[in-house]
Amino acid sequence: MAEMKPLLIELGTEELPVKALPGLAQAFFDGVIEALQKRGIDFDRTDAKPLYTPRRLAVLLPAVSVEQPEQSSEVLGPYLNIALDAEGQPTKALQGFAAKAGIDWSQLERTTDGKGERFVHRSNKPGAKTADLLADIVRESLAAMPIPKPMRWGDHDYAFARPVHWLVMLLGKDVVDAEVLGVRSDRMSRGHRFEHDKPVWINQPGDYVDALRGAHVLVDADERRTRIAQQVREAAAKAGGDARITEDNLEQVNCLVEWPSAVLCGFESEFLAVPQEALIATMEANQKFFPVLDHGGKLTERFIGIANIESQDVREVSKGYERVIRPRFSDAKFFFDEDLKQGLVAMGDGLKTVTYQAKLGSVADKVARVAALAETIAKEVGADPALARRAAELSKNDLQSRMVNEFPELQGIAGRHYAAAADEPRAIALAIDESYQPRFAGDDIALSPAGKVLAIAERLSTLAGGFAAGLRPTGNKDPFALRRNGLGLARTIIESGYELHLPSNVGYALEQVREAARAQRIEELNAEREKEKRGTLVGLPNILADITRAVEEINTEDGLRSYLSKLGNELYDFILDRLRGYYSDKDVPIQHFNAIAELRPQSLYDFDTRLDAIGQFATLPEAEALAAANKRINNILKKADIEIPHAIDRSLLNDPAESALAEAVEAALGDTDEALHHHDYIRVLSRLALLRPQVDAFFDGVMVNVDDPTVRANRLALLKRLADRFRAVAAIEHLSS
Repeated sequence: MAEMKPLLIELGTEELPVKALPGLAQAFFDGVIEALQKRGIDFDRTDAKPLYTPRRLAVLLPAVSVEQPEQSSEVLGPYLNIALDAEGQPTKALQGFAAKAGIDWSQLERTTDGKGERFVHRSNKPGAKTADLLADIVRESLAAMPIPKPMRWGDHDYAFARPVHWLVMLLGKDVVDAEVLGVRSDRMSRGHRFEHDKPVWINQPGDYVDALRGAHVLVDADERRTRIAQQVREAAAKAGGDARITEDNLEQVNCLVEWPSAVLCGFESEFLAVPQEALIATMEANQKFFPVLDHGGKLTERFIGIANIESQDVREVSKGYERVIRPRFSDAKFFFDEDLKQGLVAMGDGLKTVTYQAKLGSVADKVARVAALAETIAKEVGADPALARRAAELSKNDLQSRMVNEFPELQGIAGRHYAAAADEPRAIALAIDESYQPRFAGDDIALSPAGKVLAIAERLSTLAGGFAAGLRPTGNKDPFALRRNGLGLARTIIESGYELHLPSNVGYALEQVREAARAQRIEELNAEREKEKRGTLVGLPNILADITRAVEEINTEDGLRSYLSKLGNELYDFILDRLRGYYSDKDVPIQHFNAIAELRPQSLYDFDTRLDAIGQFATLPEAEALAAANKRINNILKKADIEIPHAIDRSLLNDPAESALAEAVEAALGDTDEALHHHDYIRVLSRLALLRPQVDAFFDGVMVNVDDPTVRANRLALLKRLADRFRAVAAIEHLSS
């Protein structure tokens, strides 16, 4: 086995883009690993990970082979009928092949494939030294990195995310001589720009992390992140509160510093009159500070900044941070005060002039549709209809506020504060905010009844409008976020436990945008007409006539209703499709999902209840056999060529096994009627599972498709009654492997 040595590659740069830094570091690390593997160079990557700071990307591997393994090659030559003449002497083809290989033709070997025997040249040569390959490995890794807009510097053609200033390449204690991006490799790294602005000697790769730590650089991002979080928590505790540390803010700060140092700062308490979400947003998004909350979660007048230096005068640093944040807070306070003067209700007047979507009217039009939908949904789920309508009517007014114009992420949150200031009921103020939930993957749904109703109405209206206006997602494009709205709608209904009749509410939402649907359909048909005119002439008159009839039909009341019904089915399927991922994340087998989806339950909460029942049924020992039997029954029923009666004629039961099954099925139907009525699907399936012995005996001893049509129809009726009761819960045949 070849000798192994540790490897260090460090690329020193100007400050790299903050949000892209972790991805760049991972891509560089992965590229080096892939390039080593491609060249057959052995290595040990135990505990290895990307190392990086704002000014460097590094790969540190504990052991890498100093050379490639022996390289074997096999080059196929001409077949014998081409390589040798009638006397067995080499032809020019064989002589040329041997000359190219650098040997006499008599030294070539032979091999056989499907076409016959042919000559082959096999050779072995020593592997290349790893040190000789590293420059190409690094160049290849850098070239493959995802850099959308590479920078150029100096008077050469090199390009990278930022200008490159130094390169460290060590294999063991030896410098690997190479030039990459115009920089010659060395063993000299660089310390902190201010704390240790001088070269740092790296004797061997294993010294790298400690050597840089001594130069006030924490090159291990995990170590740096941990230190930041610890210092922030300690500073917040010193201020008597708790630090608000979000993953995104922590990651961005981590990519801004090489030697973090927490600085406790403060601001005037008068700013606390502004909604704390606005102050927190500007601290985190604009300044990358960490707010300090009291133990009840309320913002205090303290915050924490992270300096990239250990200052001798921390108070001066804190003054600088406070000076930076004060104008932003003053702006927020001005916006808030001016919005309060205008009032939430008055803000709504401006929505009439804001276009929601060309075919769907203004934002005010959308609000009116949501309000009517919210009132209808509230009645169905037992919430207060008047409260839901009022919350919906005010829900988008804050889009016209100065605060949301400055901080778009405060939509709904600002509305809650302005509603409270306008003495609207607390439930309305809360619903305005909660209507946006879930805001992101993993976020909670709305908690209050009015908030849930408004969240459902808002998303259902958005989906209906999107489908009516032809805005369905395609590939990566989803400008109206219909996928996210579909999942948010489904989650809110299911997790709220609402028995909401989805098809009728989808129908109502589409009815609200009927004219947009009509206009979009006519537009699509006219586009199809023009496309056909530019295409083949074969059958063109008939095609154009069909399109003309379709346009005429969509302009009739019946035609439009038919089209809206079709859209409703498509929208229902779209929402169900969002549930595939939702339940997949909950580790629900796809067979279970399909067993319910095939029945298209009219309530998503009922869908969830059935799914729970099928999950429990699948654990029963009888489940597999009954699923297989149900699959067989469905196949038999599909192929039936006679009318199947609804009831069973007991006088035609002439086999003990079918009589036993008929008796057992009728008993099971009677036992499960009430449970089915109350949606107690677990009880229904558990009772039906007891039919396995009679089902097995029936299929073992009874032929269904007998010659006598009356007996055959009777047996089909028996199987249909059994299958129908199973399908009243789920298409359990999907559980059959």
